[in-house]
Amino acid sequence: MVGTDAFPQSFRVGAILVGAALLLGAVLRRTVPSVGMLAVRSRFTDMITYGVMGGLIVLLALMVQPGPWLRIPFLEDVLHLTVT
Repeated sequence: MVGTDAFPQSFRVGAILVGAALLLGAVLRRTVPSVGMLAVRSRFTDMITYGVMGGLIVLLALMVQPGPWLRIPFLEDVLHLTVT
């Protein structure tokens, strides 16, 4: 989707899909009892890692410029304080 640039917001939608896939992976890691080769890692570690990374990717995809779909006002103030 991102590589073909099918429509103007395809980058944003593609990044949201990647983040949603990570969030789904966290849910599946919690619910599926048999994990096979993933048994070397802790279930808790996988859930936290997938959840945090998926949430951050979705959040950043919603805030990407130009024309963000989500605006968080205090982040703009923090950015202005760090740049100036």
